[in-house]
Amino acid sequence: MEPTMVNSAAGSHVPKVAGAATDVGLVRHHNEDSHGMLESLGLYVVCDGMGGANGGEVASQMAVEGFLGYVREQSAGADLSDREVRVEILAGAVKQANHEIITRAGREPGLRGMGSTLVGSWFYDGEAVLANVGDSRAYLVRADGLRQLTDDHSLIAEQMRLGTMTAEEAAVSPMQSVITRALGARETVEPDFYLVEMQAGDRLLLTSDGLLRHVADDVILATAREGTPHEACSRLVQLAREGGGSDNITCILVQT
Repeated sequence: MEPTMVNSAAGSHVPKVAGAATDVGLVRHHNEDSHGMLESLGLYVVCDGMGGANGGEVASQMAVEGFLGYVREQSAGADLSDREVRVEILAGAVKQANHEIITRAGREPGLRGMGSTLVGSWFYDGEAVLANVGDSRAYLVRADGLRQLTDDHSLIAEQMRLGTMTAEEAAVSPMQSVITRALGARETVEPDFYLVEMQAGDRLLLTSDGLLRHVADDVILATAREGTPHEACSRLVQLAREGGGSDNITCILVQT
């Protein structure tokens, strides 16, 4: 379960400041996104829920709480200097959150079919390990540009990777919301893991797809670089609203 190396750089830095913002958008009646952080551990997560009635809201909140709670508990006394230990803890956190969502959905008929994406980052000694399920994303914001770090688990993303759909076709596809992996969908879930070594001044962006639907990459880059992380997140959310706000919008920005 070794994470994919995304980027490497010399030096050892830890997160110094983080900001977050969320908004229901202009179309939805409920915010089915959730986010959370344990800054003392350098742990951050964004989840985008789905499901009838209030199922999406419940699932994403459960995913955040289950993920953070498991990592906090398992970190006590663990050798966090061992990267494999951190990856195993993250894998357990995703598994635990998935189990809790499935169990509750099976117990409460009104929540059946609920699920959630999850993208999380755990900073330690100058590097971040990312865990991803679904189509929420992590981006590296660096002086030389914006780099998408995670691969979407979605139907159109898979078709693009296979070369059967172009980016232009994907942008107008009615299947944009069809995801192929999610917490709550199956008894077992396989997250992807990525490793990024951070440089001083880097920022890491975690976001639900409500931002990506309405804000271009070059605008995300320019905005995410400016001001404090909290100010940048607030501005990104506002830009998504101005661009149409067709979905809930949530982002976390962490500066090293």
